[in-house]
Amino acid sequence: MTSSSEASADFLPAETEAALERAVDSANRHDALFSLRAANIKQSAVRDVFDISIRPGLVSLAGGSPYLKSLPLEDLGRTAQKIIAEHGLEALQYGGGQGMEELRRLVCDVMAAEGIEGASPDDIVITTGSQSAQDVAAKVFCNPGDVILCEDPTYVGALNTFEAYEVDVVTVPMDDDGLIPEELERIIGELEAQGRSIKLLYTIPSFNNPSGITLTADRRQRVVDICRDHTILVLEDNPYGMLRFDGEPLKPMRADNPDDVIYLGSFSKIFAPGVRLGWALVPKHLYRRFYLACEAVVLCPSPLTQMLVTAYLTEYDWRGHLHAMRSLYRERCNAMLGALAEELPDGVHWTTPDGGFFVWVTLPEGIDTYPLLYKAIDAGVVFIPGAAFTPSDDPSNKLRLAFSAVAPEDIVEGVQRLAPILRTAIEENRA
Repeated sequence: MTSSSEASADFLPAETEAALERAVDSANRHDALFSLRAANIKQSAVRDVFDISIRPGLVSLAGGSPYLKSLPLEDLGRTAQKIIAEHGLEALQYGGGQGMEELRRLVCDVMAAEGIEGASPDDIVITTGSQSAQDVAAKVFCNPGDVILCEDPTYVGALNTFEAYEVDVVTVPMDDDGLIPEELERIIGELEAQGRSIKLLYTIPSFNNPSGITLTADRRQRVVDICRDHTILVLEDNPYGMLRFDGEPLKPMRADNPDDVIYLGSFSKIFAPGVRLGWALVPKHLYRRFYLACEAVVLCPSPLTQMLVTAYLTEYDWRGHLHAMRSLYRERCNAMLGALAEELPDGVHWTTPDGGFFVWVTLPEGIDTYPLLYKAIDAGVVFIPGAAFTPSDDPSNKLRLAFSAVAPEDIVEGVQRLAPILRTAIEENRA
C-alpha cells in the first residue's frame, strides 16, 4: 500500500468529521438531555471511522483541505515572530468586533479581483471563517420554523448550523449548470401557498461543496431576481471562487446586487484554514444588527491572525500563489477524472468541475453509499457518503471525492482501491 505522504494526517479535517457525523442517524440514551435546538442537529456514531482513518497507508479522498506545502512557511514564521515582537501588545490584546480597518480594505481588493467593485470597508465584518457568518445569518434572520432554501446537495457545515436554529432547510434541485431557476420559483410558490416564511437562499455558486458544480453566469442574476421578487435574501458563500482553473472567476452574485445579497468570503482556501478568518459583506441597511450579532458570537476576531493575513496580502505574492494553486488543483482534478474514467463501470456518473476541490459521484439508484464507507476503509481509502450533504433522512446513492490535498499518484491509487467496492455494489444491486 502506498504511503500517501501528502494525504495522510493525524486527523480528519473538522469539515470531514462533520460530514461523516451527518451520514446516518443514531439514537442514544442521553438524547433526552439535549435542548430542542441541539437535538435538531443530526448526529451519528462513527467515531470509530475517525480512528480507523488515521492508520498509515490510507488514501483519504474525504477531506476538502487546501494544499499548504507550497506556502513560504519559514518566511511566514518569521513574519509571525516579527508581529509579536514589534506589535505584540496589539496582536495579543482584544480588538474591535468589526475587524481591523486595514484588513477590511484589503478584503475589498480581494473581492475586486473577483468582480465585486466599489465595496466599502465599512460594510465588511471580519468573521471566524465563513462558518460563523452562516451562524450569524441564521440567528439574525430566522425564527424556529422559518425556511432556508439551499442547493441539493450543499455544504454540511451550513446544514448543521441552520438546523441548530430549528429552521426548515428545503432543497432546490441542481443540474450541470447549477441551481435550476424554474425549480426555485416552483418551490417558493409551493411554500408560500402553505403560508411558510422563507428568509434565505443559501448558495455556493462557484464549485459547490460537495458537487463541484458552478452556477452559470446567465442563471446568477435570474436567481437573485427571483429571490428579490419574494423578499428572500441571498446568502452567497464563495470560498472557492478564485480557484477557477482558468484563472477567470465568474462574477459573484453580490457584484450587481448590493442590497439583496450577503456575501461570505474566506481565507481558508486562498491562504490557510488555520488562521480561521473570513468576512461578510453585508448590505448597508442590514449591517448593524449583523455586526452586533457577530460581536456577540466571538467578541472580536483574533488580532494576531488578522495581522498575519494582512502581512500576507501586503508582503507576499498572494496572487502568484493562487495562480500556482489553480494549476496544481487542475492537475489533481484531471488525475481524479482520468482515474474514474479508467476504473469505474458503466452506470456510474460524476461531475466535471472547472475549479474548487470536489468531484461528485452518482451510483445507480438503490445503492446506499454509507455502508460502502466501511468497506472502503478496509480497502485503504476513505470518501464522504452523499447522505452528509442533504437534510433528507433517505439513503443516498452519491459520494464526494476530494482531490485538493492528495498527490496525483495517490488519487489514482485511491480510486483503484475504491473501484472494486463500487463495482461489487452495482452488481449486487442488479441481482
